[in-house]
Amino acid sequence: MTTPFRDLPWQHTPDGNPRRIGVEIEMAGVALDVMAEAVRAEFGGRVSSEGPFVSHVHDTEFGDFQLELDARVLKDRRYRRHLKRLGIELDAEDSAALDRWLADAAGRLVPHEIVAPPVPLEVLPRIDRVRAALQAKGARGTEASLLYAFGLQLNIEAHSLEADWLTSILKAFMLLYEALVKAGNIDLSRQLSPFIKPFPGSYARLVLQPGYHPDITNLIDDYLEHNPTRNRPLDMLPLFAGIDRERVMAAPVERELIKPRPALHYRLPNCEIDDPDWTLARPFNGWAEVEHLAAAPDRLEAEGSEYLQRPAQTLGRLTDQVAKRIRDWF
Repeated sequence: MTTPFRDLPWQHTPDGNPRRIGVEIEMAGVALDVMAEAVRAEFGGRVSSEGPFVSHVHDTEFGDFQLELDARVLKDRRYRRHLKRLGIELDAEDSAALDRWLADAAGRLVPHEIVAPPVPLEVLPRIDRVRAALQAKGARGTEASLLYAFGLQLNIEAHSLEADWLTSILKAFMLLYEALVKAGNIDLSRQLSPFIKPFPGSYARLVLQPGYHPDITNLIDDYLEHNPTRNRPLDMLPLFAGIDRERVMAAPVERELIKPRPALHYRLPNCEIDDPDWTLARPFNGWAEVEHLAAAPDRLEAEGSEYLQRPAQTLGRLTDQVAKRIRDWF
């Protein structure tokens, strides 16, 4: 039985266009050319390569897909500068051989990644077909090794850039975070990695206060004070940089890694691509639960107040109940 992708409560962007979503899938076990061919078979286009570290599928019906070995020092070949400082000069043949060796060696630890362009929400089942094709080719995900802290990232276009809407999303995410971890069986290697560190408790308590309804400037300032990093399960820095770039870039954040865009960067889910029963609908439907809670303001405020007042053991039971509800969508 195919798991359906749940509808989102808000279907349009601030300018009235249908919302889109960008998908990034990390994996091991398949080469970039195999990944590129799986994309081309589903979406058309033409494949090009920049060597063993980066490939593209150009001119698909939704734009360009990028396939890459997710290690910046390799992709921009900074290691060559270090070799040059040591007096080591490589000719073209030796350089190509070194690139191939590094790609093979790094590929055992560093994920290969599909970076899809933003696509309409109804296209997600087609990206899931690419996922299924790569699973059949031997792609491996988070649970294949203790060393694989691989993830799936969703860049979901915002329905609104107004502070009230963004605050409601943050409130809902704080309330559902533990349930999303439990429902998604987030792998311990990912939980221990630096990439998806939980929001600090002080920030969660601030956001969940019933009277917390900041304007956009205060919302961004509060976020930067508590979260001067991209490494959160819901990374708001690209979206906030799109609203007020100077404010975000003035903070002690990873400036060179922040790409301003009007999208919510959901980084929490595992990539379980080697599990034939896993689909992209699982992490997406977890996100949908966040938006549906955010779309119910009375419930959001009531559950926020209740969350702040409940003892830890009761919160655990509440988390189990919500996690079961999320799993039901799987």
